[in-house]
Amino acid sequence: MQKKEEIKKGGFHTRASVHDPSIFADQDGSYYIFGMHMTAAVSEDLRYWDSFAENVNAENPLFCNLFEGEKRAFSFCGKFGGREYAVWAPDVSYNPVMGKYVMYFCTSGSYVKSSICMATADKVRGPYTFIDTLLHSGFDAETVEKTNVKEILGNDDISRYLKKNGNYNNLSYPNCIDPNTFHDKDGRLWMVYGSWSGGIFLLELDEKTGRPIHPAGDKRNNVDPYFGKKLLGGGHKSIEGPFILYDAESDYYYLFVSFGWLARDGGYQIRLFRSKRPDGPYVDMEGKTFRRVNHHEPYGLKLIGNYVFPSMEYGCKSPGHNSAFIDKDGKVYIVYHQRFDLDAETHEPRVHQLFRTKGGWFTAAPFATEGEMLCAKAYYETEIFGTYYVIEQGQDISAKTRRPVEMEFGQDGQIFIKKTADEKKLEEKPIGKYLLGDESRISVTLGNIIYEGVVVQLNDEAGNPTMCLTGVGSNQSMWAVRYL
Repeated sequence: MQKKEEIKKGGFHTRASVHDPSIFADQDGSYYIFGMHMTAAVSEDLRYWDSFAENVNAENPLFCNLFEGEKRAFSFCGKFGGREYAVWAPDVSYNPVMGKYVMYFCTSGSYVKSSICMATADKVRGPYTFIDTLLHSGFDAETVEKTNVKEILGNDDISRYLKKNGNYNNLSYPNCIDPNTFHDKDGRLWMVYGSWSGGIFLLELDEKTGRPIHPAGDKRNNVDPYFGKKLLGGGHKSIEGPFILYDAESDYYYLFVSFGWLARDGGYQIRLFRSKRPDGPYVDMEGKTFRRVNHHEPYGLKLIGNYVFPSMEYGCKSPGHNSAFIDKDGKVYIVYHQRFDLDAETHEPRVHQLFRTKGGWFTAAPFATEGEMLCAKAYYETEIFGTYYVIEQGQDISAKTRRPVEMEFGQDGQIFIKKTADEKKLEEKPIGKYLLGDESRISVTLGNIIYEGVVVQLNDEAGNPTMCLTGVGSNQSMWAVRYL
């Protein structure tokens, strides 16, 4: 066990910069991520990525016709702020009925004026052929004529989508960006989307065409005939980047979202909800959901936020806009972009393994994946005891970086906080306890929070071998790291 001053510092770079990374695991064992500004990269190990597309222009090999002719993808929203074309947050999946790789992405002209678009390709790397725009937000009584709203709704009154001043009501209705598609356990295809504004919405898709199936309106159940069903958020509170993953082992649908603002000091973070149905209700660990509230910090399991460990040269900040997938071997991974505690807004993709907890939630490994595996047998206290650097993520949405507290995990299952830098001096009273379960399971009690999770051994980004305890409880997450 290393002393703090002996811990090697370092890190690694993924060789690519892909914002809002959406993962596609190919049959040949390759992994692709697609992101903001028409970026894309490929990896063989989920750590190092090679870019093959970047920049929003006609020379980008990802598309073959996006900027041709009338530029229909931008016909409603135009250029963002009137300055440049914005192509954001793509999501790629294979549609077996269409026999095509389908990319859903968004174009945007402002923080509310956006279009969700569809493109198809014969190969996952493209080139993708733009097909059509599917949904629009940010319209008013005049610009609605440039959308398909009236085509979908017929003679329905559109005034419900407008404020009294005639502007689009973005407090109640969505910003049409950040699409993600998924199949439910019965094989039906869905799309979840939304960012800030009126919240996160869900529409079923026709697998034969890839287009939305617009439902009958049902105000009592938060179903709109154009935008679909509202799942979370509203009132222009920070919530975006929705991603839904169905896990057959737990039989839950997991809804990942990002709270906060995406900049380095914006408090960006990953939250988690779940449901037994694809269309909700999605609830957190306290059994709560939320729509339009004054303060949304208490809602959702805060899975990953800002943090730093002793082996890091600089802290990790504003993780978010994630995707997730279950690999062929059954391992579950979360994929997100990560900023750093530096002077610039530098960001890279990161992939961490997720582990199922006893209560059917996910908890994340504290370090980037490197082929780590859970131990099939139960651990003993003699294998666990020692000094750990413990981070509790809390529930705040802020620029604050969580720093580790040194704690001593005893062979008797008790946890003491370090009183001084001297490892032999501890506070007299224990501040918590831990209990080992079958296989790699562990529960750690700190204060009034019981974190349920697992024990996993893996190397950190500096190459240090570590023993890690990761768990979740009361909408918060906890990491405890012992350097071996």
